Amino acid sequence: MYDPTLLATFLVVAETRSFTRAAQRLGISQPTVSQQVGRLEKAAGRTLVARDTRDVRLTDNGDAMAGFARTILAAHAAAESYFSGSAMRGRLRFGAADDLAITQLPRILRHFRQLYPQINLELTVNQSAPLRRRLAAGHLDLIFVKQTAGESDEGTRVAGDAMVWIGQEKLVVEPGQPVPLIAYQAPSLSRQMAIDALERAGRTWRITCNTRDVNGVLAAVRAGMGVAVFPFSFIPTDLVKVSDRFSLPTLGDVDYVLVANPGAAREPVDALMSAITSRGVSRAV
Repeated sequence: MYDPTLLATFLVVAETRSFTRAAQRLGISQPTVSQQVGRLEKAAGRTLVARDTRDVRLTDNGDAMAGFARTILAAHAAAESYFSGSAMRGRLRFGAADDLAITQLPRILRHFRQLYPQINLELTVNQSAPLRRRLAAGHLDLIFVKQTAGESDEGTRVAGDAMVWIGQEKLVVEPGQPVPLIAYQAPSLSRQMAIDALERAGRTWRITCNTRDVNGVLAAVRAGMGVAVFPFSFIPTDLVKVSDRFSLPTLGDVDYVLVANPGAAREPVDALMSAITSRGVSRAV
């Protein structure tokens, strides 16, 4: 087994190509740097550094050792983090609205699990209203949902967005005909926004598809079954905004918010909130 201290010293020599600069960076004497590199060479049974009066360079074995050293030190740091007494442990029950879950969220959660492997992260994907009910019932620790812009001061606002009408590029809605509406099953924020806006504008409408999740909404829109209300930032590249084309009424804005259960363990909740707020939300692909 190679001593991590010797490996770390060797990597500084490899980076600086100088025993003197390595000693300065490490805050130790030059003879100590030379001694530690010599001990590593003895352990490896190979010459790792070639030196003369003008130059310090790595041998072929030195280049190989540098790669191994980086891997060994990274694994050592990961093991220390995993088994340290300060590592966060426990369970974190997280809920996310399904349209938010099609953005960067999988990448954020994957990174979070790498940082905190001892936290058992449980993910629930649903519409915003059911997630709020589960949070209030104590079944979730943190939720990431959308709400009407400015609706409440509850939670931490991550971003805002405009709700728009989307459809398939070749969709046709004849003038004077009811608007073919694809919507979530009630209760649903986007469904209610659509119906309220159409009623205010005096437009007739009919539900052509009721669905429980975002994949159902998108499948129906792609099939040309009608129009749907969707966050502008998340419009897939194969669909288009059709608000102006069909003279559809303005819908308004939403906020994306994180809401925590007051009774949940704060440390893991705060860690996940920080991971999400630092990344925000991005356009779907």
